[in-house]
Amino acid sequence: MKMNKLASMIAMLTLGVAAQSYAEDNRYVIQVDNQHKGMIKALAVKSGADIKVDGNGFFAAEFPERDLAKVKGLLNNPHVRLVEEDQRRRLLSLYQDDAGDPMVKQLTPYAVYQSQADQVDFVAGNGTKVCIIDSGLDRSNTDFNWDGITGDYDSGTGDWDVNGGPHGTHVAGTIGAADNDIGVVGMAPGVDMHIIKVFTASGWAYSSDLAHATDLCSQAGANIISMSLGGGGANSIESKAFEAFTQAGGLVVAAAGNDGNNARSYPAAYPSVLMVGANDADNNIASFSQFPSCTSGRGKRATTDETTCVEITAGGVQTLSTYPADMATMASLQADSQYYDTAAMENLGTASGATYFMGTAETPDAAANGKLCVIDRGNISFHDKVANCEASGGIGAVIINNVDGMLYGTLGESNTTSIPAVGADLADRTAFMEATTASVAITASDYGYMSGTSMATPAVSGVAALVWSNFPECTGSEIRQVLKATAEDQGAPGHDEYFGYGIVKAKAAYDYLQNHGCSGQDTSPGTFSLTADYGFARGKHTVTLTTQAASTPRVDLYRDDVKIATVAASTSYEDTFGRKVSGSFTYKACEENSQICTETQSVAF
Repeated sequence: MKMNKLASMIAMLTLGVAAQSYAEDNRYVIQVDNQHKGMIKALAVKSGADIKVDGNGFFAAEFPERDLAKVKGLLNNPHVRLVEEDQRRRLLSLYQDDAGDPMVKQLTPYAVYQSQADQVDFVAGNGTKVCIIDSGLDRSNTDFNWDGITGDYDSGTGDWDVNGGPHGTHVAGTIGAADNDIGVVGMAPGVDMHIIKVFTASGWAYSSDLAHATDLCSQAGANIISMSLGGGGANSIESKAFEAFTQAGGLVVAAAGNDGNNARSYPAAYPSVLMVGANDADNNIASFSQFPSCTSGRGKRATTDETTCVEITAGGVQTLSTYPADMATMASLQADSQYYDTAAMENLGTASGATYFMGTAETPDAAANGKLCVIDRGNISFHDKVANCEASGGIGAVIINNVDGMLYGTLGESNTTSIPAVGADLADRTAFMEATTASVAITASDYGYMSGTSMATPAVSGVAALVWSNFPECTGSEIRQVLKATAEDQGAPGHDEYFGYGIVKAKAAYDYLQNHGCSGQDTSPGTFSLTADYGFARGKHTVTLTTQAASTPRVDLYRDDVKIATVAASTSYEDTFGRKVSGSFTYKACEENSQICTETQSVAF
C-alpha cells in the first residue's frame, strides 16, 4: 500500500552506547570565513571527510561514522564559526492520498482534496445521474451504492456489471465510490450511475458505439456522460449525438488524451464536449496530457474556439480508485522499521530480512543469498535485475530510480521471476543503502492506481455531479461554464492550452452558484468592488485581492495598470513579493475582457 514517510527519524542505539546525534547521512555543514576555508577543508579531509558542497562561507562534508560531537572536536579551530547537521529536504506534495490500506479502512484520494470535493456535500435524490461509457463496472467491488446503479446489456460486450478490464471500475470509483468505512471515497459519493460497456479486454470501440451509447444514456435519465476514451478523427453521427445531449440540458465530459502532444482527440475535441486534461498532486500538468491548440486553420481563415481544446484539468497521476476484486496490487516497503513510498512491479508475496546492495545487479551475487536485494536502476532491464537477485538466493528486490521521483515499472509480459519486486524513489536511496533490514509486501487488492487523462475525466465528471446535485435547476452548459469560471488558474495566467482555465474546484463552484445563480447573475446585488489586504509572513510580502459583486464569472486583476491574473469572481488571489521588495502599488479589478472596473486600491510596504 502507499504510505507516508514518518515525520521524524528515531534515534538509533548502537553497541549498547547511549543515543548520539548523527546526521542522517553523516553530513555536516561547516561555517567558516572564506579566507581560511581552504585550511579547514584540508583539516576535514585529513580527518576522513568527503567534501560534498563548497559554498560561499561554508562547505558541507560527509564524515563516515562520526557524530556531531566528534566532528566538532575534529574541527575545533577558531576559524570555524559553526558545525551543524546537513538536514535532508524532500519534495512535498501539495496533496496526498490518506495513508493506509483501503482493504482495511476508507481512504480519500489526493484528487478529492485537490478539487475541494471534500468541502461540498452530495445531495442524493435530486436527479443527478452519471452515465459512464467504458469497460463496465465489476459487481465484485462492493464499494458502491449498487441500488442506484443500472446498465445495459450488449450482445457484443456482454453484461455491464462484469468487467471488460479494470479501467471502467477504476473510473466509476473516482466518480461515485460510496462514503463508508472501507475502500475509497468518490467525488460524488453514492451518486446514481448508468453503465454502458463499449469496451472489452481487447480495448476497441467505434464512433457508432458511442453515438448509440449516448442515446442509451438519455433513455436512462442521465444528465452527465463521462468518457475516458478517445481517438483520432471526427465523426458526424457521433458529434450530433453529443450535441443533442447537450442541447437537451446535459453535460458531456471526455479525456484530452495521453500522448503528450498537441493532437486533437475525439470525442473530447467536439465543441459540445468538455475536454479534460490531467495534473499531478503538485498542481503540475501531467507530462502525458495532450494540449491541442484552440486555433484551427491558417492566416485569415484561422479561427479560435476554446471549446475544442483543454478547458479544465483534475488529478490524473497515480490515482487511487476501485478495481475488480483482487485484480490490483498494493505494495508496502519498510527499511529499518520506517515506511517509504513505493510502487509494486510484480509477484505477490512478502519478504523480510537483512539487506544487500547489488549495484545494478547485472550478474548473480552469492552474497545476496537469503537477503532482500537493494538494486540501482540502469544498464539492464528490471526483469533481469530481479532474476539475478532471485538466482543469487535473494528473497525480494527494491529497485531504486536513477532520476528524481518514484520508479514505476513492470517486469514485462514474459516475467519468469517469483520474488516480490518494487520500485523506490531516488530521494530515499541513502536510507535503503544504509538500512540493515527491510521488508517488502505485495498483496492482491480491490483498489489500485492508474494514471491518465482517463483518471482526470471522472474526477471532473464527479465534481460536476457533486455541484449539480446542489443546484438541480441548472443546465449542463451552465455547470460547464461555472466549473471553468471557478477553476484554479495554473500555467500561464488566464486560459492556456495545457490547463485550460485551470484545476477544477468544487467549493469555489458551489460558492459561485450560491452568489450568482445558474445564469451568473448576482443574487445579492452590490457595487463591483475590490479589497486589497497586505500581510507579511515567512519572508514574503503578500497582497490578497478579493472582488465582490462582479457580473461576469471571471475578473481581470491589474497592478499598476498591468494585468497580473484572470481569476474567478468573488475569490481571492495572492500577489506576492520577496522580502527585499518595497514600494507603493495600485490595484484594480475589471470584469473579464471589459472596461468595467473597480475603484483602485493602494498598498505600500
